Amino acid sequence: MGKSREADPQSLQKYGVPLYSAAWLPYKELRSNLQSHDDHVDSSKQQEQQQEEEETPKPSASSHEHYVVLAGGGGEGSSGIPNAVLLSCFDFSSNSLSSQPVAKLGLGSQLPYRMVVHPGGDGVICAFPSSCRFFDWDEVKDNEDHKLGLKPSKKVLTQLEDVGQQLALAFNSDSSVLAVGGEDGNLRVFKWPGMEIILNETQAHASLKDLCFSPDGKFLVSMGQRDLGRVWDVTSSTAVASLPKENDEIFTSCRFSQRSDQAQISCYIDKGASIVTWNTSSWKRVSSKHVAREPVSSFNVSPDGKLLAMGMTQGDVLLVNSTNLRVQTIIRKAHLGIVTALAFSHDSRALVSASMDSSARVTLIEDNKSGMYIAIQIFHPVIDVSAMVGYRPDNSITD
Repeated sequence: MGKSREADPQSLQKYGVPLYSAAWLPYKELRSNLQSHDDHVDSSKQQEQQQEEEETPKPSASSHEHYVVLAGGGGEGSSGIPNAVLLSCFDFSSNSLSSQPVAKLGLGSQLPYRMVVHPGGDGVICAFPSSCRFFDWDEVKDNEDHKLGLKPSKKVLTQLEDVGQQLALAFNSDSSVLAVGGEDGNLRVFKWPGMEIILNETQAHASLKDLCFSPDGKFLVSMGQRDLGRVWDVTSSTAVASLPKENDEIFTSCRFSQRSDQAQISCYIDKGASIVTWNTSSWKRVSSKHVAREPVSSFNVSPDGKLLAMGMTQGDVLLVNSTNLRVQTIIRKAHLGIVTALAFSHDSRALVSASMDSSARVTLIEDNKSGMYIAIQIFHPVIDVSAMVGYRPDNSITD
């Protein structure tokens, strides 16, 4: 008799939608915003509600305050696969992800290829094939239960209408600046929420695919499809440094973390993945280390700076110690398809990963040491590279 297939863990769920983006909901900030906007309840009802809340046992934070936001779909055409933004709940105590989304916003024929969640809990921006749209959080009252959802916002992002496909969206840490990078290479940086333009560089790259702010918001790093990385001073709206490639590397993504004077870049090569370390004062490349032998498809850094996460094209997820750049954990076959997105929870206790196979998975994180750096993904056809790197079996470039 053949071996029976092992059941999937409860932390892994399939939602019927190829997923391209994943993020954690800033629940505390969102609750504060919703409560401040709820000004139509009179004082007597507020007193009644307060008394009811005091008499009713409060649900544990672990099961009711951790949500992941997922976006994806089948795009245009008659595939029958919907385009949607999903909200799922994660329970730390049972290490389980809700088997069905707790909320789903259908988007018709428009594919949300990229997404960014406002860190202050204001809403979500999705990048569609020609424009970007803003969505508000919504609280739906069902009997005595309050359910979260999303709804189209009255706020129209006029400056991001008819601009083509945007491949990178990023807020700075205090939510006061939004950066957007297009498939056409145009870099736009705005003040938020007024959307006053700070920087509009039409030829920042041939095609711009990733953006990240430094923790203090002073710098913005942009990564192109095939060219070098660029460092921008947000205050002066000028390019202040370049991150040159070596040995035919191809940068694909970038992240800052919490080590005082370093930045790290991940890249692709033909024999695996490497991490490049940069000094953020001089912006000089100082070291590199080969990390994995498989192609890399996604990358992120924990908010506390302790870990790097790498998603692989074959479905594995790797957790790398940011201090010594050693692989700490490998989740074999975390997904059956390409890992398209990775996001650490705000307290760095968990990592959500998403895949083209329509699945989302949450991995709990063990404690580790901390540090600050920036990380960027690259592609490189040689083996001795200092960056995160990957390759396809046919040697074609993976983005």
